[in-house]
Amino acid sequence: MTIALADVLPGIAARAAEHDRDGSFPHEAFADLHKAGVLNLTVPAELGGGGATLAEAVEVVGAVGAADPSVALVLAMHLLHHAVLRAPDCPWPTEVRRRVQRSSLDGVALLNALRVEPDLGTPARGGLPATVAARGGDGWTLRGRKIYSTGAPGLSWLLVWARTDDPRPRTGSFLVPADAPGIRIDPTWDHLGMRATRSDDVIFDGVPVPADHAVDVRPAEEQPPRPGGAFPAWNALLISAIYDGVARAARDWLVGYLNERTPANLGRPLATLPRFQAAVGRIEALLSANRTLLAAAAREERDADGAALVKHTVTGNAVRAVETGLTLIGNPGLSRRNPIERHYRDVLCARIHTPQDDTILTGAGTAALAR
Repeated sequence: MTIALADVLPGIAARAAEHDRDGSFPHEAFADLHKAGVLNLTVPAELGGGGATLAEAVEVVGAVGAADPSVALVLAMHLLHHAVLRAPDCPWPTEVRRRVQRSSLDGVALLNALRVEPDLGTPARGGLPATVAARGGDGWTLRGRKIYSTGAPGLSWLLVWARTDDPRPRTGSFLVPADAPGIRIDPTWDHLGMRATRSDDVIFDGVPVPADHAVDVRPAEEQPPRPGGAFPAWNALLISAIYDGVARAARDWLVGYLNERTPANLGRPLATLPRFQAAVGRIEALLSANRTLLAAAAREERDADGAALVKHTVTGNAVRAVETGLTLIGNPGLSRRNPIERHYRDVLCARIHTPQDDTILTGAGTAALAR
């Protein structure tokens, strides 16, 4: 019997609060998603994958985001990198690329890039990594520390951004199997929201890397400041879909609460009061705008700048939607007994994902003023 995404979402949603409370990684969610074929969604169809479009990926990630956004973020990064791998201009050695793609068909083999560092911060704002790949034998030896390594305990493949030890350094991505010797996970992740992503530090202490696993390494001055190709648009829209999903889950809980909550002095549900009806209407307006924007942007596969503006608007609307619901019901909204408290903590994390609002707005303003 074929397992569909709809069959596994209730279980993922039911376990979300527990993983949030414990800060534990949801391994079972990815086992379920693999059985449903979701982890292969952006693997090429000719290899047995789904060959999904951006619009299809956005829809799936949004649905998972409503169930558990931590699961959705790890999933989004995995699907994004597989979408980049199938591009005609992917610079990876063919056999290495095929090995990674096929591993996702065979089992839970999550892939993500590890780029952020303690001193540098996000590489999207420039600079050279402190993580060093030194030449040795027939390959490389990797040393360094990466922070905010989303999904670290569940990854099978680590795409590590590093510089070489050459007099004229080259920078780029080194593909490292998670079970390679010399890798250690430091469980540092203890954040306000998205706690089950386990975005821990990963330490590389003399990790051997085969020569052909330097999959995209070039002189530092030739390395673009941020990934190009399909990456920017896919990243912006999949991130948007996650947090729109959070806002929709918060809205659904709020609607149920307002229909059930009947104060003794009122004698009827809160949902019958015009003040509450108008507030929920404002939430609906925000989510309706999100739905239209996301669908259009994903269908058209907007350019990087256009997708970034969509992210700014969609994630901002998601935060406002959850805040509106929280403010509407007061203290119950801040109780950990009620899911909207978790949804609020999670949706606030929308503001920290690259591209961030200041760079989006500065870029858009600069472009408009130059026209």
